[in-house]
Amino acid sequence: MWTGVSFALAAGLMWGLVFVAPQMLPDYPAAQLMAGRYLAFGLIALPLAWLDRRALREFGATDWWAALRLSAIGNFLYYLCLAAAIQRAGGPLPTMIIGTLPVLIALVSNHRNRARDGRLPWSRLALPLALIAAGLVCVNQVELQALASQPGERMAAYVQGGLLAMGALLCWTWYPIRNADWLRAHPDRSPRAWATAQGLVTLPLSLLAFLALALLQGSGQIEVDLPLGPRPQVFVGLMLAIGLLASWAGTLCWNEASQRLPTTLVGQLIVFETLAALAYAFLWRHEWPAPLTALGIGLLVAGVLGALRVRPQPEATQAAEAA
Repeated sequence: MWTGVSFALAAGLMWGLVFVAPQMLPDYPAAQLMAGRYLAFGLIALPLAWLDRRALREFGATDWWAALRLSAIGNFLYYLCLAAAIQRAGGPLPTMIIGTLPVLIALVSNHRNRARDGRLPWSRLALPLALIAAGLVCVNQVELQALASQPGERMAAYVQGGLLAMGALLCWTWYPIRNADWLRAHPDRSPRAWATAQGLVTLPLSLLAFLALALLQGSGQIEVDLPLGPRPQVFVGLMLAIGLLASWAGTLCWNEASQRLPTTLVGQLIVFETLAALAYAFLWRHEWPAPLTALGIGLLVAGVLGALRVRPQPEATQAAEAA
């Protein structure tokens, strides 16, 4: 179990990087950031595919179709919504909304996967989830108060960012549950090869994304500096770093965790991504968190530690106890 938790922590630390990239490159459209990140992921996956060639040969058409769907929704659509949300609303609000993933995934998985993973007793799960929810509210209270004095245009962009973050939330509620379904159904398959497979299918998708951007630019519908934008060295370096760490290594660590832990529990550990994203955002701002923000972070950590103490019980056991 603790090996799985350690893998989930590593994934969260690397995934937190994707929240900072749109703030570091505010002059790049979200679609260009999305296409660049996954082009880098696909290129990085090519040499890794050679190392995993034997395991990849075992994948059939159904497996590749599953990898394509997971990448299209959990990678492309998710990051497009997230990057656009951060550029419109700043870092804290999208981080808060995405940070509700542990609660949402726990709610869905505790019903959907109870026969496979067992059910976490709601009586023991309620307090950790309440602590996580309270922490997320505290973390963003300071930013919400500061926004009240901003012009109306800023508020409109903030609302747009919130709606886009909700779209990202739905994508990433679907992704870890479906990804865990495949991994738990194929315990003999390599989590590393599965991460590489998802990287390989992003390569043609990212090329199609760049083609779509070029067509939209040619028609005058958007303004974008293709292919590398106004700061090529920063863009390429950041996309390669995120492609390697957040996309491939983060997915690998998450796959390892998903094979070891119940989906209900591993879903709550996505809170590590929220904590990492907040830490990186404050480092980028060169600020210390406000006292209320620090309190919220403490509540998040307490909620996760409390959730780790809850063990899933088979439905038959719970029914016998109820009788």
